[in-house]
Amino acid sequence: MSEALVHIENFRMDFGDKTVIRDLSFDVARGETFGFLGSNGSGKTTTIRALLGIYQPTGGSLHIDGRPFKPEDGDRLGYLPEERGLYKKEKVIDIMTYFGRLKGIDRHAAKTWSLQYLDRVGLPDKANVQLDKLSGGQQQKVQLGVTIMNEPELLILDEPTKGFDPVNRRLLMDIIAEQKTTGATVVMVTHQMEEVERLCDRVILLKNGTAEAYGTIDEVQNQYGGRVIRLKHAGPVPPSPRYTVTLSETNYSELSITDDTDEADILKDLIAAGVTVRGFTTTKISLEEIFIRVYGDQNKADAATYETAKV
Repeated sequence: MSEALVHIENFRMDFGDKTVIRDLSFDVARGETFGFLGSNGSGKTTTIRALLGIYQPTGGSLHIDGRPFKPEDGDRLGYLPEERGLYKKEKVIDIMTYFGRLKGIDRHAAKTWSLQYLDRVGLPDKANVQLDKLSGGQQQKVQLGVTIMNEPELLILDEPTKGFDPVNRRLLMDIIAEQKTTGATVVMVTHQMEEVERLCDRVILLKNGTAEAYGTIDEVQNQYGGRVIRLKHAGPVPPSPRYTVTLSETNYSELSITDDTDEADILKDLIAAGVTVRGFTTTKISLEEIFIRVYGDQNKADAATYETAKV
């Protein structure tokens, strides 16, 4: 792995007597796209805010390019927070030009870049429209433009495509991918697992303030069984030491298998057990399936706690 641009070591964050992050350590390599994943409340936003100096950590160190982040380093950073913050009563072009000026870009260059960007994202007729007259998705496109205008060395995106339809999501993903080709290091906080599989080199899954999984996409997939058989069938799927049934529906099942298991042997066993096999395909376990496996029990527990509290 190349040199780390972001280095977090033994990070701990307490709020009063509540520990939100526990001894968290990971690196983001210079030039990579890194997926920062976790359910709501797992500690993702807290970690980002501590990295950017908004929170002071209880313990450990959080460094960008070898030192704690300082406001004067802001021209090297692009940060798209989940809670957007633009001047909604101003015209779009005025907002983008203003933020360009704050990032050290001269007025003419900022305005020219902004007009080109608005054309790219399908908003060429919105330059002189007041921001609050735009839809939420359109406002989000403007916010992303403000974030990447200065070609930042480090780009941190918190749910960048939240609420987008598939067409606009693909457009925004293409723009983000282009940032990497120009040398940016990208940290993506997202619940869109297909975006992570498409764009990210490595990922971390945060659960209850600790790293549940960390590594390349393949490494994380292998950690959770690696391969999955998608089975269309009639008749019950019997238990077997060759696989674990991770999803079972009336006519469809998913079987998690290890790398040293031969799919042909599983197929023979199923037929011998009287299962009518109508479809049998093998694929890598998806990040979405891993996400559900990691956080599903937690969400069920949270829901049970909520129901108990109502009684």
